[in-house]
Amino acid sequence: MLSVLSVVKRANLRPVKIALGQINPTVGDFDGNLRLAEEALAAAEAAGADLLVLPELALSGYPPRDLLERAAFVQAGMRSLDRLVARVGCGPAGRSAAVIVGFPELLPESPVGRRIANSAALIHQGRMVSVQRKSLLPTYDVFDEWRYFEPAQTVAPVEFAGRRLGISICEDMWNDGDFWPRRLYREDPIEKLVAAGADLLINIAASPFTLDKRHLRPRMLANVARHWARPLVFVNQVGGQDDLLFDGSSLALDARGEVIARAAEHATDLIVVDVDAGCGTVRPLVESDARSALDALVLGTHDYARRCGFTGALVGLSGGIDSAVVACLAARALGPANVLGVSMPSRFSSDHSRSDAAALAAALGISFRTISIEPMFAAYLEALAPAFSGRPADVTEENLQARIRGGILMALSNKLGALLLSTGNKSEIATGYCTLYGDTCGGLAVLSDVPKTLVYRIAGEINAERAVIPQSTLSKPPSAELRPDQKDQDSLPPYDVLDAILEAHVERGLDSEALKAAGFDPAVVADVMRLMRQSEYKRRQLPPGLKITGKAFGTGRRYPIAQAFRG
Repeated sequence: MLSVLSVVKRANLRPVKIALGQINPTVGDFDGNLRLAEEALAAAEAAGADLLVLPELALSGYPPRDLLERAAFVQAGMRSLDRLVARVGCGPAGRSAAVIVGFPELLPESPVGRRIANSAALIHQGRMVSVQRKSLLPTYDVFDEWRYFEPAQTVAPVEFAGRRLGISICEDMWNDGDFWPRRLYREDPIEKLVAAGADLLINIAASPFTLDKRHLRPRMLANVARHWARPLVFVNQVGGQDDLLFDGSSLALDARGEVIARAAEHATDLIVVDVDAGCGTVRPLVESDARSALDALVLGTHDYARRCGFTGALVGLSGGIDSAVVACLAARALGPANVLGVSMPSRFSSDHSRSDAAALAAALGISFRTISIEPMFAAYLEALAPAFSGRPADVTEENLQARIRGGILMALSNKLGALLLSTGNKSEIATGYCTLYGDTCGGLAVLSDVPKTLVYRIAGEINAERAVIPQSTLSKPPSAELRPDQKDQDSLPPYDVLDAILEAHVERGLDSEALKAAGFDPAVVADVMRLMRQSEYKRRQLPPGLKITGKAFGTGRRYPIAQAFRG
């Protein structure tokens, strides 16, 4: 490991202002993404910036996944880059900032390796000055970059305005041996850049949001800046793309690791920093994790609906906490006028659940409709009575109600062209406390990575602004109301216990013996593990969900359905 090097200021250096362009690109929208880049460039030039830094794969959007296997997609990315190059150097009144931008690079023909690199171009005065390729290609959790990209063979600083810029791409910054107890990769591109003389580190990223990462990432970046005694500029994508959420939270740090500029969380932004003077725009921090989760889910719901062509959404309103929170998120994401809440009472629905659903809809200003499932439920029971003869009522009849409701909501979705938002939370989905083709129906599972205890905290954040969720919804015991006097806790451990076990097992990887050693009741652990195993097939068929924790049920968790392991 190299020793910490002091930064030697070069003679006759003029101050350089750097704009951090935190944009929200859409995968495959090359014209739209180019327009965002050009708008950020115009704003940067108007602010007097010398250099605009844009996120990883900003021209194509991230993650493009198997679109990278389409030649037309990669060629469109190269054309988009050419158009941006032509724009740089044509600023108003002769003023033109340089640009660092991420793009999928088509590599020259070769008998070995992949044809595409995850690259960053430095563009100045109408020409491409340099291209730096990503070295470290992650394959863990939601990432699968080794599937598509050829890694960089070399890294080197590039001269700009008398400085030597050490340009890196996202994961290249995440392998500092001074920070991580165990490094994932055998090389550190940042160490190589510093050894080659880089005096300003710039990292462009599409770093997905998680609640843990919003605390870890700033500490990691500060440690890199402090370790190498170099100022560091980090620019991150913002927005939702399928299951992934990107929080932005771009940063500039001085050589001591102190924050000198910070962009907004969960919002597009453009801020300017003077790294020599050690000053720039500093947006306020969002202190509460529950508030950050709320903002992330609203942004993710908005972007998912918009990018899938929906302008409206509908939610089945049961009078419970989960559907209430989803309705609140939908109203914020799409506007109350574009949200429909549907109450579908049965013989088991309580009066307070019906009134709570209506009160919530009125408080939010969303449309509201009541459709009783009782006639349909009775017809099902009558039609199935001969086939069920001699068998007692059980969960079958409960699931019938959920599936009738799912069918109604999907019919409304078809007829109205509205996105159906399912309301199941992570605690329920983990244990299979949901009905396949019933309450799991929908186009987006908004809360699928939100534990039940966090659902209540998010509800508290919502009501802290304005009391829209009825107090009885917050205080009554959770119930599916599919049989008389039913309570969730009849089938599940208390949610505070369940969520603690799930966090330890799903996110931190503790097995059954480790959970018992941590103090959890062995019988409860065994029951939760059993429920998780037997529900894997359900989770495989769920709508995509928005990821906010370190391990979600989705693309980043690849468990076999048919398996016999019991650890």
